[in-house]
Amino acid sequence: MATVVVFGGTGYTGGNVVREATARGHRVVSVSRSEPQDPVAGVLYETGTVEQVAGRVIPGADAVVAALSPRGDMAGRLVDTYRDLARQSAAAGARYLQVGGYSSLRPAPGAPRFVEGDIPEQFRDEALEGEATRVLLAEEGPEALDWVFVSPAAAYGAWAAGERTGRYRVGEDVALVDEEGGSTISGGDFAAAIVDEIENPTRHRAHMSVAY
Repeated sequence: MATVVVFGGTGYTGGNVVREATARGHRVVSVSRSEPQDPVAGVLYETGTVEQVAGRVIPGADAVVAALSPRGDMAGRLVDTYRDLARQSAAAGARYLQVGGYSSLRPAPGAPRFVEGDIPEQFRDEALEGEATRVLLAEEGPEALDWVFVSPAAAYGAWAAGERTGRYRVGEDVALVDEEGGSTISGGDFAAAIVDEIENPTRHRAHMSVAY
């Protein structure tokens, strides 16, 4: 059994990770600014800002999952927040899994990342901030930190929740597509991939993509 701390544990991605890890018997700590609407039995819910809570929950953690969104009052603050979480995770000796976006992937090996191309205006700021958090790990990640930056498929989110099937594919920083050129993953299977990586590490200081 591992101790897994999930920042953004009542959000879409974080909530799925909380449920998946708890179902597998791990000790789970959820950190969020609001109380959960549907609390999961056995989960320790810590309510407050990252700055208020991180220092008391990261020590002793085996894995830290950062699943915050650059929206609302977090917009423009995600890089600094994740820099601090990475630093504290390294000091605690915890694996650090940071959830990013599809835009940080490439369409082909060596090609520019999607975020470097034409991103619709309504998504651009969020995509740029998400990419900046990847760059943070790649260029500034503490030397002692065992990190993984995890990108979902293009069709991912509460609007395309899907069902947990127990199957998925993982890749590096190139987007995975199916035979018809689609890129999808359900919330449940994306969470399963993250918890599988916690239980059986396959990537270290690397980018990981998840899709069907």
